[in-house]
Amino acid sequence: MKSELANSLIATATAEAAKGNFAVCVTILDAATHLIAFHRMDGTNIGPIEVSQKKARTAALFQTDSLQLGQAAQPGGAIYTLENTNGGLISFGGGVVLRDKAGTVIGAIGVAGATVEADEAIAQAAAASLLV
Repeated sequence: MKSELANSLIATATAEAAKGNFAVCVTILDAATHLIAFHRMDGTNIGPIEVSQKKARTAALFQTDSLQLGQAAQPGGAIYTLENTNGGLISFGGGVVLRDKAGTVIGAIGVAGATVEADEAIAQAAAASLLV
């Protein structure tokens, strides 16, 4: 993934966050989980920095959105305690797999700093911009 595309995804995500008056951190990783771009909006707390990175890493490692993984990572679920693997993961919304128009995984986006629902919506909006 090129940095130009990553910066476009960040612009889409931060514009979406601003619509809801949220300040968020946005992490863009390539398919191998290497950092391509990161942005912390003014006013965002420090904690969401790492959370956004782990959300993106979770989605990239498993090529599955963190929200979807979280449903099976609940107590009694098939992948309960998944968060304790791979150096620490996140199993709630805001980590979304990025695919090109052919459906190939090219990376992941992680958004943190708003509500979990808003983080997920912001990440999904950015990911959807790839398909336009």
